[in-house]
Amino acid sequence: MASFVKAADIITAAVEIERRGRNLYESARKHAASPDDAAFFAFMAEEEKRHEAVFAAMLPRLGGLELPPGSEEEEYLRYVSDLLDSHSLFMPGLEGRVAADPLHAAISMEKDTILFFQAMKKLVPPAEQGAVSACEDEEKKHLRMLSARLPQ
Repeated sequence: MASFVKAADIITAAVEIERRGRNLYESARKHAASPDDAAFFAFMAEEEKRHEAVFAAMLPRLGGLELPPGSEEEEYLRYVSDLLDSHSLFMPGLEGRVAADPLHAAISMEKDTILFFQAMKKLVPPAEQGAVSACEDEEKKHLRMLSARLPQ
């Protein structure tokens, strides 16, 4: 199980999520059925790379952990850890899921990332919450873009 002792640990996890998301999209590009799909997945990989840089830039600015008002520390940290541990990017067989169905693998990844960012936002200092919210909003946009590509 993931263990967090300071906000920087949460951001380090976000950097890893974005790095693995970029890798997912790069793999999806390789398995793409058409040049249009390949270009789409290449664009999405660049989006994840950009988010990775946003979170990496936060790391030097962060210190102690801030829990949401009224939260039980152990309970909330367990919740955030469980979100990370159950994130589709950290589950076995990811490459096979991407090869078999890149769109659904990406949709699952984006949904898990949105949930993680929603929890993470409550743990970072207020000065960093805007950047987390912006990335969360972009992940929601990615989810809509992916869903629009599903066969009707």
